[in-house]
Amino acid sequence: MGNSYAGQLKTTRFEEVLHNSIEASLRSSHLVPRPIFSQLYLEAEQQLSSLEGGSRVDNEEEEEEGEGGLEPSSPPNPYQLQPPPEGCCTTDGFCQAGKDLRLVSISSDPIDVPAGFLLVGAKSPSLPDHLLVCAVDRRFLPDDNGHNALLGFSGNCVGCGKKGFCYFTEFSNHINLKLATQPKKQKHLKYYLVRNAQGALTKGPLICWKGSEIRGRQTSARTGASSLFPPLESSGPLAAFPNEPSPGANPSVLMGTQQAGAASDHPSLSAAPGPPLFNGRDSPKHQQLPKSNLPVPPRPAALGILSNSGPPKKRHKGWSPESPSATDAGCLPGAGTRAKCESAGVSCLPSAGLLGAAPVAFPVVASGEPVSVPDNLLKICKAKPVIFKGHGNFPYLCGNLNDVVVSPLLHTCYRNSQSISRAYEQCGATTIQPISEEMQLLLTVYYLVQLAADQVPLMEDLEQIFLRSWRESHLTEIRQYQQAQPQLFPPTPSAAAPVTSAQLPWLAGLAASSCNDSVHVIECAYSLAEGLSEMFRLLVEGKLAKTNYVVIICACRNAAIDSCIAVTGKYQARILSESLLSPAEYQKEVKAELVTGKVDSLGAFVSTLCPEGDIDVLLDKFHQENQGPMSSSLTTPSIPQAASVDVSGAPVCTSYRLEPRGIRPFQLAVAQKLLSHVCSIADSSTQNLDLGSFEKVDFLICTPPSEVTYQQTLCHVWHSGVLLELGLEEEHVTKQRVEQYVLKLDVEAQTKFKAFLQNSLQNPHTLYVLIHDHAHWDLMSSAVQNLCSQSEPCVGLVDRLLNCREVKEAPNIVTLHVTSFPYALQTQHTLISPYNEIHWPASYSNGADLYHENKKYFGLAEFIESTLSGQSLPLLRYDSSFEAMVTALGKRFPRLHSAVIRTLVLVQHYAAALMAVSGLPQMKNHTSVETLEIAQNLLHAPAQCPRGHGLMVLLRVPCAPLAAVAYERLAHVRARLALQERFEIVLGNPSAGVTVGKHFVKQLKVWQNIEDAAWRPQTYLELEGLPCILILGGADPLGESMPRSLRYCDLRLINSSCLARTALEQELGLAAHFVSSELPSDKGPRSEALESDPEKLSTTDNEEEEPGTEGAHAFPAPVCFAAGSASERRSPVTRDRPCSQDSASSPLSSTASGSALAGEAGAPPAGPLQREQARSPPPCGPSKEGRVPGEKPRSRASQGPPPAASTHSPGRRSLHTAVTSSCQPSSSGSCSLASAAASSALVLQAPQCSLAKACRQPPIVFLPKLVYDMVLATDSSGLPKAASLLPSPSVMWASSFRPLLSKTMTSTEQSLYYRQWTVPRPSHMDYGNRAEGRMDSFHPRRLLLSGPPQIGKTGAYLQFLGILSRMLIRLTEVDVYDEEEVNIRLGEESDWRYLQLSDPWPELELFKKLPFDYIIHDPKYEDASLICSHQQSITSEDGGTSRKPEDLYVRRQTARMRLSKYAAYDTYHHCEQCHQYMGFHPRYQLYESTLHAFAFSYSMLGEEIRLHFIIPKSKEHHFVFSQPGGQLESMRLPLVTDKSHEYIKSPTFTPTTGRHEHGLFNLYHAMDGASHLHVLVVKEYEMAIYKKYWPNHIMLVLPSIFNSAGVGAAHFLIKELSYHNLELERSRQEELGIKPQDIWPFIVISDDSCVMWNAADVDCAGERSREFSWTERNVSLKHVMQHIEAAPDITHYALIGMRKWSSKTRASQVREPFSRCHVHDFVILNVDLTQNVQYSQNRFTCDDVDFNLRVHSAGLLLCRFNRFSVMKKQIAVGGHRSFHITSKVSENAAAVVPAQYICAPDSKHTFLAAPAQLLLEKFLQHHSHRFFPLALKNLSHPVLSVDCYLNLGPQVSVCYVSSRPHSLNVGCSKLVFSGLLLYLCDSFVGAGFLKNFHFLKGATLCVICQDRNSLRQTVVRLELEEEWQFRLRDEFQTANAAEDRPLFFLTGRHI
Repeated sequence: MGNSYAGQLKTTRFEEVLHNSIEASLRSSHLVPRPIFSQLYLEAEQQLSSLEGGSRVDNEEEEEEGEGGLEPSSPPNPYQLQPPPEGCCTTDGFCQAGKDLRLVSISSDPIDVPAGFLLVGAKSPSLPDHLLVCAVDRRFLPDDNGHNALLGFSGNCVGCGKKGFCYFTEFSNHINLKLATQPKKQKHLKYYLVRNAQGALTKGPLICWKGSEIRGRQTSARTGASSLFPPLESSGPLAAFPNEPSPGANPSVLMGTQQAGAASDHPSLSAAPGPPLFNGRDSPKHQQLPKSNLPVPPRPAALGILSNSGPPKKRHKGWSPESPSATDAGCLPGAGTRAKCESAGVSCLPSAGLLGAAPVAFPVVASGEPVSVPDNLLKICKAKPVIFKGHGNFPYLCGNLNDVVVSPLLHTCYRNSQSISRAYEQCGATTIQPISEEMQLLLTVYYLVQLAADQVPLMEDLEQIFLRSWRESHLTEIRQYQQAQPQLFPPTPSAAAPVTSAQLPWLAGLAASSCNDSVHVIECAYSLAEGLSEMFRLLVEGKLAKTNYVVIICACRNAAIDSCIAVTGKYQARILSESLLSPAEYQKEVKAELVTGKVDSLGAFVSTLCPEGDIDVLLDKFHQENQGPMSSSLTTPSIPQAASVDVSGAPVCTSYRLEPRGIRPFQLAVAQKLLSHVCSIADSSTQNLDLGSFEKVDFLICTPPSEVTYQQTLCHVWHSGVLLELGLEEEHVTKQRVEQYVLKLDVEAQTKFKAFLQNSLQNPHTLYVLIHDHAHWDLMSSAVQNLCSQSEPCVGLVDRLLNCREVKEAPNIVTLHVTSFPYALQTQHTLISPYNEIHWPASYSNGADLYHENKKYFGLAEFIESTLSGQSLPLLRYDSSFEAMVTALGKRFPRLHSAVIRTLVLVQHYAAALMAVSGLPQMKNHTSVETLEIAQNLLHAPAQCPRGHGLMVLLRVPCAPLAAVAYERLAHVRARLALQERFEIVLGNPSAGVTVGKHFVKQLKVWQNIEDAAWRPQTYLELEGLPCILILGGADPLGESMPRSLRYCDLRLINSSCLARTALEQELGLAAHFVSSELPSDKGPRSEALESDPEKLSTTDNEEEEPGTEGAHAFPAPVCFAAGSASERRSPVTRDRPCSQDSASSPLSSTASGSALAGEAGAPPAGPLQREQARSPPPCGPSKEGRVPGEKPRSRASQGPPPAASTHSPGRRSLHTAVTSSCQPSSSGSCSLASAAASSALVLQAPQCSLAKACRQPPIVFLPKLVYDMVLATDSSGLPKAASLLPSPSVMWASSFRPLLSKTMTSTEQSLYYRQWTVPRPSHMDYGNRAEGRMDSFHPRRLLLSGPPQIGKTGAYLQFLGILSRMLIRLTEVDVYDEEEVNIRLGEESDWRYLQLSDPWPELELFKKLPFDYIIHDPKYEDASLICSHQQSITSEDGGTSRKPEDLYVRRQTARMRLSKYAAYDTYHHCEQCHQYMGFHPRYQLYESTLHAFAFSYSMLGEEIRLHFIIPKSKEHHFVFSQPGGQLESMRLPLVTDKSHEYIKSPTFTPTTGRHEHGLFNLYHAMDGASHLHVLVVKEYEMAIYKKYWPNHIMLVLPSIFNSAGVGAAHFLIKELSYHNLELERSRQEELGIKPQDIWPFIVISDDSCVMWNAADVDCAGERSREFSWTERNVSLKHVMQHIEAAPDITHYALIGMRKWSSKTRASQVREPFSRCHVHDFVILNVDLTQNVQYSQNRFTCDDVDFNLRVHSAGLLLCRFNRFSVMKKQIAVGGHRSFHITSKVSENAAAVVPAQYICAPDSKHTFLAAPAQLLLEKFLQHHSHRFFPLALKNLSHPVLSVDCYLNLGPQVSVCYVSSRPHSLNVGCSKLVFSGLLLYLCDSFVGAGFLKNFHFLKGATLCVICQDRNSLRQTVVRLELEEEWQFRLRDEFQTANAAEDRPLFFLTGRHI
């Protein structure tokens, strides 16, 4: 029955069994521990849910159904309720009589309560949010102590009034509790009910049943050694977005599986670098830890299964199953948004945002009672506890809510880790279950147990632990699904059951069984409220003083578990609570503390720490005492005798010089990569950028709202000369003019940006480059800006300006984002294509130096490397004494933000250090070694330089109000110490410029040779050499560059609790530095021991080597890692500060700085420093290894000059100083004026400018301890943990199921990683770009340049602008052949010329009288044979125009010409006007064209010629078809009489090969838009590629037999096709009544390289006047063609051409408007007149000369229009270059020389893979003198060439004659020929014809035929043997195979 206590075990027996059970579980090899209660008194098979007994009264082990109700899937319990009577009410909340019992309903109703009865609230599982009102006899209820309750029950129903219920079971049935377990009053009667002031019934205190008090199990954490980062800061107010928390709640609750968490990547369970002292845990047992890993048991084999591989046999070894995150895995960061403390007034609900409360994804409205937060909790605990919601419901909190912080981050982490990866879901992985809640909580406990006292829990670590646990537990199934064969390999069921909710509290207790109270587990019976109340009670009572984490578990057997984790450790709670603040809240809180005066108490306390009295009093006293002249030790020293002096007598610093400006190889390489990417955008088929349409470049650089960055960019632009290079400004650009090209993104930016957009619209032919520098700054969406526009007007400005519609759509704006930290721009929603990212190249590749530079870049990787190398003093350091003081003060002032404490402490340290160096040595005890070192070098460095060059100290204070406080305090101290002229203090405020005192401005002007009286430094770079402290304020650095004199980068105040990867690298980027590569910079700073006194150095070393060194005995040996510990190796600067300080006894304590060796001063610091090293503990624990690390190098140093870096080694330093008998002068200054003077004297013996040294060394960086550990820690791949942080607060991880970053990843691979695994938050400007990863989501004209900070990106992109401008000019220019006509002196000497200079067209009759000029004047035929005629008087002396043999292959002369608007273009040209012409038009689908066959017969070939036309749909109107889509009949031709100016009458044919990209086939602009017919003539094998590039062009495809033919075949077929088409058109139009002679007979045959056309305008005073002037201008091809086509008597001309353009054209060549001579390249051919004159189809070269001669000899007119000229572009590919002569059989790739092109018939000569005709022509061109020796350089006796012109080389002249009857030939009666060339002669050549010519004796003959048979027949037919002598050896053939049909030669000599 419900009142029975039968079966309950008494506590003694239970505790014994429990103890034995735990012991057995630890020793057992079973996978799952046996439940305790089954060992007590139940059978193993009995279900746990039916158990009673245990340590809780009334069977607490059953565990209540849970606040959330019963799970529907829970198994039925043995307990069965009695069925309710028929007809009664069974509604929840009502009794069986139907009366309402719910408190909310009857709270105001009067209720009759009998005497002795109390009203109580009962909980019903089915109504978790309601209490049911009951009246119960108070005797059966417990007293306040939980005692004296009678067994049994007595109660009444307040609804229906029924009384006398004696059994709680009966009563629970009546009030419809509907329980699944046996009803018990202890479980369901929860609260007393009381009346409030208004008389309403309300929930009162808990009923305190005996045994239901919370049991706590106390556990402690074991030591780990790596610091972990808490959650990161959010990116600002986000209330405007759904699924994003409001500003109050902060973005801590994320959508879907996206997580919010902290940002770190740390091996949670391994010992990573940390201080050997374990932060004060010096128990000897810790010394036995292994090298790298803590003693943890093997990893669990599967989810929910405890390790069975031998746990420790003893109970108190702190054993816990290791979580799956081990060192080898590394852990990825979780989302770094910081969850805001859910503030008190709203009962842990997220605070309402500006637009209302944001929806959340976790249950925030919890059931149950509120928990009251005690008053004065913060005062008692010294820190605000941070409570992380875990699983299930979380109760209300009430009371003192300001002293507690609640975060949902852990809940989100749990939820994310339970989402199964989509990849497995897609495989149908239904059997793979997520990690259970119980296992999650258990692993969390394991994780917390492993954390060290100085570590902070991290959500990313937990996520990786969960992920690995899940993967290992489902390894088999995952592998099966990865093999995509789930049906073949069904997963085997797990051998052991998972952890149950009943086991969870015990297992958690086991995990934390003996951890020195570090972790405390509280188990609740009913709800988390009990556990929270208990925790608050223990906190108030001080019982959790040593506890860092409290785990509260409410494990209900029949419902989901409830849990939460409270962080109560002072260190952890402070860091976590502060990390949950947004940046705005952080600034607001600090401001409030400063304004309200809360800081004053801290300041007063810090000041009183000085035992000598208040520091300000000491300062005033010192000021009064030293108002006279300062001591010599502090004044600038006199010039040493060795120093140089300039003309005026001023000292000169010989070791330092200003840095010359210039572009570095790396910058040039990056600029070229940028240009390459821009070109690839233009080259793509998307038509997004038409570079060819731009004439110039303009730009606008957008910088963050930092005045220094703005001025810095102005200087870069000004000095780069880019404005002059781009033609944007004239000479003498002023800085004011530069300002219009740089935009500071502040409130005034919008106006300037609108002007930029207006300019881009007005100048469509200018390419505007919009450069967004420091692009990771302000990624806020403009929608968010609308929410906070009043407070922060600049927020969202980048999105509003750079992402506006005008910028995105402008075709002439290219956006370039430039940043050192591109991660937030690399998300799933990014606008930037991965192909448009440019990453800074690596310096080395495979060990090779890619770009030799005289400087080495020193960035984050190099800093880390130098720190881990151990070869020198580390460059990254932390200040242990500073951290210890901050921690102590944090406990004393819990209400102050740690940033305030850190700032005031550090400023106090600086003040004390300055005082100590200035003559108050007692103040050394009140600063740290590090700060003292800084002060010493700051003040003493100028003394070592003749000109007083000093060092810069950068003090980074992220909070602007604190920066102002630091500035004021340090300025006050400086003034009191009278150091105003020794060093400057500069307050760096982003919104303000640089302010420097007049004295220092004067110095800077002298140093930098500036004569401008008004000059003031405006950038930090201009402070080079100035001794100063730069206090850099602002939440983030905004791109400010630091000078080379930066020596110390003090980052001890950066907000270490909330860093993302971007924030961390940005802060460390301030120290990035270029160092001279003269010294091996990878060894870190070099020692200056070479400058020291060798005798003193030797003495010091001898002292060090004595056996009783203080390193072993000065203080007790510290606790440190075992030998070879990773911590010691990685933390060479770990320092210890012993309690006993005897620095007062030694004047040397101020020399404890190690960086004196780093080159701040020339005096020997060896002694003091080495004593410091001697005092540092040995890095390898055992005492026998106690020799200090630097001993051997120092031993060498004692024997001779030391190596440069041998006098120091890694080791801890402290303020503990050695007691020495001698006083060594220190380079860093001294504690007394006397020693300072001695030091000064020593320094001056060898002065070296500290600035010059600084240029050779990177700065030293001081970091907070948390950041230091984070930076130096690495994962298993060697990747620094900092790189695995969440990349930016504005993004979040897309999934917990993501791989780890790897050290081997390149920048490109990292980009792809972030693009896959990060998504922008709703506040991010890319959030709306949701087309995840699809190409159409990328903006086509947007690029991203990323590179390390301070590496020179600005110079690179300015260089890019210059080369882009040059390339655009180059794109608008073209290289055209610019060669003077050749053989001018050999021209016609006839007096008859065409002298009617003003004729627009030739007059036919006059023109017929002109003689034909046989001489070839085209410069491309300069190496061709001269053609002789009877009109020319040629002597042998005239033949000197040919090139020397070595000049034959010299590159032809070209000139660069600007493309006119009438140019022809290749495929790279895209403009809007061309789209339709090119076929890119919506009306015509791409490649929509048809193939048509066209056949005609040709008698000379003896077969039908079958050609194919490819005709696009858009061009079908040029043709005639038998029917639409039917047989092609003809190509339409216009009429001669047509006078329309809308089209060009002549069809243009362009034969081409190998130039599908580069051929100039786009004639749209050349034709000025006029309609024209253009046909490309291509070979069959090239058809597809030409069709692809020119889809809207008509193609004439040559038959396949011409695939290897030359240009002659194309010309031949063009002409024959055109004549056949003319006849077809004549017959077709004759039927329409048109005369045949009226059909237009002309075609144009144009080379594919004709680019522009020109017309010469002639101005002559009279027809025959000698006064003559002319100008040339670009004209369109339309103008040229229409002018020629309009010529009268045009049809009487057979061939019309024009000059080839040359800049060297003489007036005489233009004076005559027309010439009768050869025409080339662009010819207008009359196919009617030339019907019987054919091109030679076999020819490869000179076929146009050959055809010209045939046309002339046929009596036809050739006319060259001299007033028109054509420009030919130099194209390096295709054309005649497409023909290569190679060997068919030889594998030797060597080229075959022309002498090998012919061979003896039937010889075994190498067969060549080339057409026979090509071999012939090439051989004759180079070796014709072998056939015609007498013709060599014998111009008066040319070679007779019958019916053909072959090029016999420049040293042989020919005379062309035609054998056709009635042909016009040169009069040869007086000529004696030196040879005869018969080439494929036909029947017109007869024996009688040859007898008309005379030959020299010994003249040679060459007969060429197709085969040997034809050769013999020709010899016989022409009766050649009568006059010519032949020998067998004089027969040859071309050197190709028989199947390639070689040509055969026969040579002979004239008798």
